[in-house]
Amino acid sequence: MSAIDYSVLKGAPLPQQSAVQRIFGSAAMSVLIYAGVMAAIIYGSYTGAQNMGYNWQWSRVPQFLWTFTDDGFQLGEIFQGLGVTLQLSATAFALATVLGLLVALLRLSDLVIGSAVAVAFLEFNRNIPLLVLLYLFYYVLGPIFGFDRYWASVLTLAVFHSVLISEIFRAGINAVATGQWEAAKSIGMSQGQTYRYIILPQSVRFMLPPMFGEVVHLIKSSAIVSVIAVAELTTIGRNIISDTFLSFEIWFTVALVYMAITLILSVGVSFLERRYAQD
Repeated sequence: MSAIDYSVLKGAPLPQQSAVQRIFGSAAMSVLIYAGVMAAIIYGSYTGAQNMGYNWQWSRVPQFLWTFTDDGFQLGEIFQGLGVTLQLSATAFALATVLGLLVALLRLSDLVIGSAVAVAFLEFNRNIPLLVLLYLFYYVLGPIFGFDRYWASVLTLAVFHSVLISEIFRAGINAVATGQWEAAKSIGMSQGQTYRYIILPQSVRFMLPPMFGEVVHLIKSSAIVSVIAVAELTTIGRNIISDTFLSFEIWFTVALVYMAITLILSVGVSFLERRYAQD
């Protein structure tokens, strides 16, 4: 039996990249283009502000971040506003998680009324803009139930984000194999026990990355409560600008503070995604 001539099995050689494609596809060129675009944006912003006659006063910004008094180091107004933003977001996220889990379980249940209530809740909140929902809680439900502006903000964010969180719960629960339900039923577990001991612990690995993403989303959307003057980061920024007229410096600073917080959380989200992708 004669040996196979592998040379006749070779196809056409792969096309080689041109020199221009290799240069523009390199990491160094990508960094250079990014730096050029950012420099153009910064230069355009600076020259545009100069043409407006704007007087940059970055030296006045640190006093709103921190101060040194006779009592020592003190956080400035911007970081105090950031603290309120984080507190408000954490409270709203905790409520949204509980509400979202309840809505998801109702929707997945065999109860016709429970499923209908869950669908009505989802559709009502999904089709209302966040700003309108905030006005509804503050100007309509607030006087009726005695909510102040802080709790109206917390409840608005909790209800709005519970819709998205309930979908995360539902997707995570549905991702668990059907055989797990059958195995739990075969050993006599009730539905509640199955959720508690079998389904929810396994679905956590599917839900954690999008849940952390939802935390980032909630922190960013919390800025909207500034329209009812809750003393969080955006409201503090607006108050400082009305007192000092440092519009550009303060808005840039507030944006950088938001970006720093969301980037830190985004790094955590990326870490979780990689970890559970490997599992």
